[in-house]
Amino acid sequence: MIRTVKAMIYLDNSATTRQHPRVTEKMIQMMDVTFGNPSSLHHMGLEGEKAIKEARGSLLDALGGGTVVFTSGGTEADNMAVFGVAEALKRRGKKIVSTAVEHPAVEECLSKLEEMGFDVVRIGVDQNCRLDTEQLEDAIDGDTILVSIMGVNNEVGTVMPVNEVADIVKGKNAPALIHCDGVQSFGKIPVPAGIDMLSISGHKIHGPKGSGALWLRKGVNIPPFIRGGGQEKGMRSGTENVPAIAGLGVAAAIGTENMESNFKRAESLRKMLMEGLEDGLEDIIINSPRQGGSDPGSCSPYILNVSFLGTRGEVILHTLEQDEIYVSTGSACSSNKKGQSHVLKAMGLKDKEIEGAIRFSLSWDNTPEEIEMTVEKTVDAVKRFRMLGSFR
Repeated sequence: MIRTVKAMIYLDNSATTRQHPRVTEKMIQMMDVTFGNPSSLHHMGLEGEKAIKEARGSLLDALGGGTVVFTSGGTEADNMAVFGVAEALKRRGKKIVSTAVEHPAVEECLSKLEEMGFDVVRIGVDQNCRLDTEQLEDAIDGDTILVSIMGVNNEVGTVMPVNEVADIVKGKNAPALIHCDGVQSFGKIPVPAGIDMLSISGHKIHGPKGSGALWLRKGVNIPPFIRGGGQEKGMRSGTENVPAIAGLGVAAAIGTENMESNFKRAESLRKMLMEGLEDGLEDIIINSPRQGGSDPGSCSPYILNVSFLGTRGEVILHTLEQDEIYVSTGSACSSNKKGQSHVLKAMGLKDKEIEGAIRFSLSWDNTPEEIEMTVEKTVDAVKRFRMLGSFR
């Protein structure tokens, strides 16, 4: 397949990624040639069933044993996990422990459970979005049935201490299951050990939109999320989206295979971007942890969040867009809502610091030349905005 040459610089990969050509090839095959219903008994149906089995195998190769339930994306996987545990364990307790910086796909579920009578505790973070593990340890008790913590924060890139949290839960002998929103971490850093459930989204790893999965450790049982014809072993009924599932499987295999080399590439590009912005501009704040890596408290090399003081992030975003450089002011999933970033507020940033924040998010598809151009254009945009502002 011939791929169109890029005429832009895309640095909004935390919102969505460009689909990998091999994913597109597989999906076209499943839509145009092997398009049978996977529940049908004839050859075409069996080919669809085979594609689903292969995709499930790709995910389990990355995750180990257990169960994979295919979903419409990370949001559905998060909903399935949070509401599923609440229903399954409601007779054992009413407390749920999470963080103050979760993605809306988790936070909105928690808010709904609060309305239903559950006790939700949200653990705070510091100025680099590092979790207060002492506060978390104090919060977990015998009434805690769920701990939900993201693997990597989607706005600033902080790697969360999921393994440490799992150890704390086990040390407290709480009945809690541990759910990890792995949308920004799966395929990019190692899967944390000790978790019971992991949410995955296809379009964050160069797979198709509308694809995702919830992984459950062996022995973890939650009630069906969508009832009907019994697909996905009764966990998520409805005719499977075979092209999307097959595409997700290919994306997962590619990401797992190239995770180490992609990580090193992104780490180099992120460092170049951060140092270039700091060299070219005064009065900026690096909101992400400065140290890149996969250890807790460090920053995923795929994300850099910066506040350009004396500017408005939205204006800088649209100025860069004129040069076909695409960045973000925060989470795409909450961009249609009014109000400031709940993540940056939880980190203690002031209103003006939040107003001037930009998120740059990288992928293996980016190049050093693109980063150099982004630094040049960003420095120019910020300086022009500040100069104009001084005449008001």
